[in-house]
Amino acid sequence: MAFDPAEEIDRFHAAINALDFAAIEAYFAEDAAYVSNGVGSLAGRSEIMAAFRKYFDDYPDQTAENSLVETLTPLSGRAVWSLRATHSKTSKVLIREGEETITFNDEGRITRVDVTDYKDF
Repeated sequence: MAFDPAEEIDRFHAAINALDFAAIEAYFAEDAAYVSNGVGSLAGRSEIMAAFRKYFDDYPDQTAENSLVETLTPLSGRAVWSLRATHSKTSKVLIREGEETITFNDEGRITRVDVTDYKDF
């Protein structure tokens, strides 16, 4: 069966929605990059996972959904998403909308995530 980036993005986002940190971590290549106008640039699986854990400590009730997931190339895809979450300490509600392009390597691990939030948060 051929690798389908859109299907992998759906599975990756399902792991995030389930807060399955072992599955999230398994998706990232050791030298992955995560670039976002919201969190900046992260380099390497450990730095990315530390940021994921911190974010979900702050926003443990996040609900997110994709309005579009598409394959761009044999090893990349794009998702358009929206999310809502409440900060665990301040109770401030966070609403975000944006898109991300995810690039995979030949083993199906994520090598790069480029996130664009449509509005500052």
